[in-house]
Amino acid sequence: MKIHEYQAREIFRDHGLPVPRERVAATPEEAEAAARELGGTVVIKAQVHVGGRGKAGGVKVTKSPAEARAAAEKILGMKIKGLEVRKVLVAPAVDIDHESYVGIIIDRASRRPVLMVSAAGGVDIEEVARETPEKIHKVRIDPRYGLLTHQAMGLGFALYHDLDRARAAAGIFRGLYAAFEAVDASLAEVNPLVVTREGELLAIDAKVNLDDNALYRHPRFESLRDPSSEEPGETEAREKGLSYVKLDGTVGCIVNGAGLAMATMDLIKYYGAEPANFLDIGGSSNPEKVVNAMRIILSDPNVKAILFNIFGGITRCDDVANGIVTALKQLEVGVPLVIRLTGTNEKEALDILASVGLPATNSMDDVVQKAIELAQGGTQ
Repeated sequence: MKIHEYQAREIFRDHGLPVPRERVAATPEEAEAAARELGGTVVIKAQVHVGGRGKAGGVKVTKSPAEARAAAEKILGMKIKGLEVRKVLVAPAVDIDHESYVGIIIDRASRRPVLMVSAAGGVDIEEVARETPEKIHKVRIDPRYGLLTHQAMGLGFALYHDLDRARAAAGIFRGLYAAFEAVDASLAEVNPLVVTREGELLAIDAKVNLDDNALYRHPRFESLRDPSSEEPGETEAREKGLSYVKLDGTVGCIVNGAGLAMATMDLIKYYGAEPANFLDIGGSSNPEKVVNAMRIILSDPNVKAILFNIFGGITRCDDVANGIVTALKQLEVGVPLVIRLTGTNEKEALDILASVGLPATNSMDDVVQKAIELAQGGTQ
């Protein structure tokens, strides 16, 4: 689950990170009042769950409350990568001498959190990772012991030669890991961590992604969710008990099981097309899940064909077939369906589909190639 920067800042502040003051505004008037309260030059930052806010015009430096109001008027309501800005963060501007990147993610290869820093980082860390990966320093953290002092100091010296500054950075790294662990995050990032002209280290940006699988341990975090900043299909899928991620392709996928869903997407790409989504209906034999899945996928105008790839185990093929028939009665489908059903009650499923004139196959390669052909304008 993604949360906004102002929410991530509060988590960082609770764990001792040096985060400047900020205010949140939902109207230009509130932004003006916040700027007046904070005084001096302030930054107005769009609060949306995507990167690239600055390049999209969602970050403005203002020198007066009136300028803050004018900037908020421009930013509020704008769309950044399809998401509407409904709130802005107002924070004091900082006179930056140097900026670095600091972040923690889960390294799936070692099955441990990895802390990464780069003195060449800041907002362009992706370019650093691509062009000069040797400038990114990493430490894998054993969760039994946490981030050890010598590990934190080693990364502190990777950023700064000055002993006091390296010690201060090490303290920030330990606080960041404490926050990461306490909230069950999948990502915690300070980008950038800056040194001011006065020599002070400040975390002037904050990003935290929470692990959905651990939210049951943090019921209070549900209030941090902002459905308006989520893909509508993903919000509906979560409410319906489906696993769904929207992508940019044209072949809609309805699959049971995460592994088979990933294999299906890989095969679509192998044959030269792009999947429109990841969608796992899970192991339940509930025809209503199929109807909900169809409704979500059909809400994406990019979808030109829908591919069903079902390997029946706990999920019975006949229940999926009944769900498809029900969806055809309830929804205006408007795009071709290509269906693979194999496994539990396969024969019954094929009979159900044949009764409404829908063919099916048990070949995964054939069904993927057919779906791609139809999505690219072939005949059914």
